[in-house]
Amino acid sequence: MALSPNLRAASYMCISMAAFTLNDGITKGLVQEMNIGQVMLVRGVFATLLVALLAWHQDALHKPSRALHPLVLVRAAAELGATVTFLIALAHMPIANVSAVLQSLPLAVTMGAALVFGETVRWRRWLAISVGFAGVVVIVRPGFEGFNAYSLFALLCVVCCAIRDLATRRIPSDIPSLLVSTVTAAVVTLFGAALVIPMGGWTDLSLAQTGRLAGAAALLMPGYIFIILSMRAGDVSFVAPFRYTALLWAIVLGIVFFDEMPDLPMLVGAALVIASGLYSLYRESLVGRRRPIVETTRAAMAPDGT
Repeated sequence: MALSPNLRAASYMCISMAAFTLNDGITKGLVQEMNIGQVMLVRGVFATLLVALLAWHQDALHKPSRALHPLVLVRAAAELGATVTFLIALAHMPIANVSAVLQSLPLAVTMGAALVFGETVRWRRWLAISVGFAGVVVIVRPGFEGFNAYSLFALLCVVCCAIRDLATRRIPSDIPSLLVSTVTAAVVTLFGAALVIPMGGWTDLSLAQTGRLAGAAALLMPGYIFIILSMRAGDVSFVAPFRYTALLWAIVLGIVFFDEMPDLPMLVGAALVIASGLYSLYRESLVGRRRPIVETTRAAMAPDGT
């Protein structure tokens, strides 16, 4: 029996989140074996080539001067900051904890849109945002046993991703998204090259490590393809909550590959973050608004250099 459009779209969203989270899992393993700059450089070379080829195929590179638009550069800088802070957090924290903190990104974008762009956010959504960030505090648990100082880098990553998403919304529509993605990937790659020596120098790569770096970059393609398919195939308000399956994938990867069993505070905090996000989606569907919570589901939750 054929799936309904919404269920088919939901399955696409789950596949997309699995691809992005598997990319994160591969990357987490690699940052234990080489420095972050080298990971950014080598993975970035593969990612930049893939995105640039796709952009060339779609004729998105015929006016390269548009890559110098200030908002494109702001977006690239924000993604760079997000990538560095994300990799630092990922290297020193359980992958599920990092993923749980990143689930607060839509709430941060909603708050940013209200504070920076003056968009209307009524008291119910402000309450949901407050509950969501309370969940983040439970995950991070500052001042308590189990506090990991590297969780602050995960919080900085959320801030950078929010700036990235807010800048993206203001980029003129005549600038192709693939051009923006190519510029972003190239900036992250070049900065990775600059970090290799300060962060400890080059580590000779085995064939297996090179293959894993290429595989991590390649996973970005199905991630983006399936998230686009999901948005086109079903109702956005129905599909958007399935973005939170990224956390489930992260928990599974953490248990199976990194022996990271989530503890109670992490699960409670994640539940608060997800519940607040789902309530915000529900409120937006009631008032007929689709921004900015739903718009944030269109991109990967974690930074990836594209």
